[in-house]
This record gives sequence, C-alpha cells and structure tokens, in this order.
Amino acid sequence: MKLFLCGDVMTARGIDQILPHPSDPVLHEGYVKSALEYLRLAEARNGPIPRPADPAYIWGDALAELEHAAPAARIVNLETAVTASDDWLQKGINYRMHPANVACLSAARISCCALANNHVLDWGRSGLLETLATLHAAGLKTAGAGAGRAMAEAPAALPLDGARRLLVFSFGMESSGVPPAWAARTDAPGVDFLPDLSAESVARVADRVRAAAASDDRVLASIHWGPNWGYDTSDAERRFARQLIERAGVDLVHGHSSHHPKGIEVHRGKLILYGCGDFINDYEGIGGHEAFRGDLGLMYFPTLDPASGRLLQLELVPTKLVRFRVTRAGAADARWLCDTLDRESRRFGARIGMRADGRIELQ
Repeated sequence: MKLFLCGDVMTARGIDQILPHPSDPVLHEGYVKSALEYLRLAEARNGPIPRPADPAYIWGDALAELEHAAPAARIVNLETAVTASDDWLQKGINYRMHPANVACLSAARISCCALANNHVLDWGRSGLLETLATLHAAGLKTAGAGAGRAMAEAPAALPLDGARRLLVFSFGMESSGVPPAWAARTDAPGVDFLPDLSAESVARVADRVRAAAASDDRVLASIHWGPNWGYDTSDAERRFARQLIERAGVDLVHGHSSHHPKGIEVHRGKLILYGCGDFINDYEGIGGHEAFRGDLGLMYFPTLDPASGRLLQLELVPTKLVRFRVTRAGAADARWLCDTLDRESRRFGARIGMRADGRIELQ
C-alpha cells in the first residue's frame, strides 16, 4: 500500500496570482501590501513566470513522479483558505486562494487535504465554510476542520483495496501558530485543536480511533506542530508520536509546519515524519534562513503492509521550487537534502541514503 505525503501546500498570495482566477492582490501584512510583490520577488530571482498559468503548472515534475509511483492515496497539508470572503482576520499574514482556482489541487488528483493548520481561518469562519464547500464540490476530502466540532473531528475515509480504508485525522497545535480560539465548537466552525501532548490527549485520540476504525482500516495522524525553522524535536513531541502508535492505533504520523524537512523515525515498525517541510509556496524571492534551504522539498512515498500498517519501504523524491513550480532537485541539492536528513534522523536510529537514480531512501 503506497501513499504520497508532503508538507505544506500554500497556494495563496503569489501562487494564486499566477493562476487563471487570481484574488484581489491586496494584503494586510505589515510590510507587503500586494500579493504581486511576491511574484515580483520570485521573478527577480529566477526569471519570468507564466500568467495565467495552467492549473497543473505549479506541480511541475511532481506530476510525473506521482504517475510513476501510482500511490493509493495522496495527502497534503493545505495551508490556505479557499475563499472570496472579505472577512479577513488581523493576524499579520493571511493566505487565501480564489475558489475558482481549486482546479490546481484537482490537477494533482489530491485525495485528502489536512486542514487543521494556522492559515485555514485567515479569512474568518465564513471563509472556512467556503473552503470546505469548494473542496468538497471538487471531490476532495478534508480532515481537521468543519462546520462544527463533530465534522472537524471526523476522519477522512479514503478507500484502499477491498473494504479497507485509510482514516486520516488532522490536528493543529498552538506551537505552530494555531490560535486556541480556532477550535471547532458544537455550534461554531473551526479546526480540530490539540491542546497539549499529554497522556490525556493520547487517550482522547485513541477513543476516537477506536470509534471510527474497523479492524482492516489503517490510520494516519496528520499534525501541524512546532515552529517554522529549526531541526529540534522536543521530547514531548517524540513521546506523543510514539504513544499514538503504541496506544492509539495510529500507523503513520505525518508532521508538518516546519519550512524544511526534519528527522524521520521508525517506531515499532511504524513511520513517524516529524516535519515534512514546505512543498509549494511563494517564498522564492524572500531572504532569510538560507541555511535551512527552504526552497528544497521532498515527496514522501511510504509503502505500508496493508494488513498491519508496518512500514515496508520509504522512498523520497527531492524537489526544488523554481518559478513557483516543483522541479526535480539537481544532484548537489539532492545530496544536501540526503545528508541533512540522515544527520537529523540518526538521533532517532534511522539512516538515510542516496540511490543511483537520485532518489533518497530510508535504509
């Protein structure tokens, strides 16, 4: 059972401006007042970007990799509101994509969008409701946000072989910038907010998994946690991820929020990705944090035993964002990613190596 996972997909601001139906470019940020400025910065760095671009443009070389891998499910963290709402929140940075550009997600045949993150309510609760309606109308399943608490907490059920399903739970934490006030309530839209990494939180997740999962189902926990920059993984995060596997019946932990890939662990045969990095964004011309190489990303292709959820293989495809488009990373960049990931994963007992074909694998 092969899956495709990646980190943050941010189709807002500059990305939205190159698609066929751009939003009003006006921004409410402290320094940048127009989304077109992010487009200008990217073009100054790497050259002209087509406008309007085909909805498939932003995925670039990733489409061929997806066709080659043929994963049973494709899961991303969609870190933007999909709305034409004017109900923006004063929070410093607001991400939105025009609903008419939702075809850019359909172009990659995304199965599920994890939504419990710190940008899905940037344009208010009305913007969240429009996001959900737009994604569902396009045939995309969602997890981690809803019109009320029950919907926000319900997993997305993705069909696999036979009657087996992959259940995707999505959680957001304050450590990644998700405000506690964004938690869905019985009578109010919001996200599936994880208040802490305590044993009690593990127990609550375990109760929900037991209530939703059949014996043949596999379970994925997608968690938006931690800061944007830095490789540190806290003892609490590591303990929580391990307990999700040991006590809650989770088969794969899909962490994100960091703008660069973080270490990988295999615990009791189950995969833990502490931070998958950004996959699509409009940061191309922005300076700062160059040491982390935020322009580089990874396509994660784990293969699981469908009967037990144990990891059989993990293949990683190194990528680079150039002109707002995913491209295959060159040899030197791929080697840098491999060496960095190996260094960060050694502390968890995992080793990462480069294959002759330029792909990276868990050894």
